[in-house]
Amino acid sequence: MTEDPRLAAARYKLGQDAEPEDAPVPTAQDRAAYVETAIQQAIRRGEFDDLPGAGKPIPHLGESHDPDWWIRRKIERENLTGLGPPALTLRVEHVELDDRLDALAREDEVREALEDFNRRVIEARRQLLGGPPVVTPTRDIEADVVAWRERRAVRDAVTDAAPAPRRGWWRRRG
Repeated sequence: MTEDPRLAAARYKLGQDAEPEDAPVPTAQDRAAYVETAIQQAIRRGEFDDLPGAGKPIPHLGESHDPDWWIRRKIERENLTGLGPPALTLRVEHVELDDRLDALAREDEVREALEDFNRRVIEARRQLLGGPPVVTPTRDIEADVVAWRERRAVRDAVTDAAPAPRRGWWRRRG
């Protein structure tokens, strides 16, 4: 491509405007030159300045290869829950399960939640839908119930040890 790209782009543009029947059909090189010229002009005008992420490293670049990187980033970026392949949703739920169990008040509710989680992990392992493999382990119900009781006892001890908030004189009257 020894020809000046601006000249080739101008010829390409002329060919688009005139459209006579015997006009030369632009080649791939002509189209590439036109696009390159348009990009260079936009850069000179500053249309690419102040774009989001300018001057920052590309996030997650160089990490291990993950074929589902795009869905993982979409879920993280939009803070979506309950979407995606079961392998990914179960991994996230496994990490957050202790916090969810701590919000429950009764032991039978904790056991029910753990049984439901284990059932869904086993069901996801059985399905052959493709996608990433299900590597989430099932939970030991008895061990998790004991851990839940211990966390609850610590939380109750901290709550009981904290002094009661003082009420203002205007609230004591009513």
